[in-house]
This record gives sequence, C-alpha cells and structure tokens, in this order.
Amino acid sequence: MALKLVVVTPEKKVVETETDQVEVPGELGYLGILPGHAPLISLLKTGVLKYRDRGGDKPLAISAGFMEVSNDTVSVLADLAEEPSDIDASAAEKDRAKAEEELKTASRETLEEIRTRLELAEARLAVAGKA
Repeated sequence: MALKLVVVTPEKKVVETETDQVEVPGELGYLGILPGHAPLISLLKTGVLKYRDRGGDKPLAISAGFMEVSNDTVSVLADLAEEPSDIDASAAEKDRAKAEEELKTASRETLEEIRTRLELAEARLAVAGKA
C-alpha cells in the first residue's frame, strides 16, 4: 500500500507522486503520515516537508498552508514549496542573517513576521543541505 502525495502552490503543482510516508510541519509539531492514516485536516507552518521516493528521502521547503489526508492521499496546499534545485542557498543565508539581526530590535508588531522569514530561510537552507 502506498500514499499519493500532491503538493500545490498558487502558482503550480510542485509534486505529484507515490510515496511510502510523508512528514509535514503541522501547526503543533511535525506529523508523520503512513498508508492507512485516519482522515485529517491540519494547518501547516513553515518548515521542511519530507517524503520517501524510490531514490530515498526528498525534502521540500514549504511555507504556511493546509494539509488534508483522505483515502491514502496527502494533499498539501502551501503558499510556497521549493525543491532543493529551486533554492538559492546564498540568498537564503543572507535572508537568515538579516532576519536574525532584525530580531534583536524587533517590536511586538513585527516580531511574528520576522520569525516567519527566519523559519523560511532556515527551511530553505535545510532543504539545500546548507543548514
């Protein structure tokens, strides 16, 4: 038995594949999805989505969105989803450094937005293998 994984953004379908398992960054922590999983809908937070392909584990950097598990299909709707080949590691490193610097003087109003940018930069670096 296998899972069908579909990852889409507003711009395109990023992944549509068969997989043995999926790990997604849920709002309250990472969720592991295996074949036969109970139906589920969850908010996603920025982080790294991993799935197992014939060639091994495959990561995607994703931003906030939603996930639905139903009938061995995992549907992920994310604002952004990037494969390792899509990521500019040096730009992500600059984004992380800028966000870390801004956190030092952040106001309450800007704190959450800066943290989200930092989490996305860290997810991109992890997917690119530079974290």
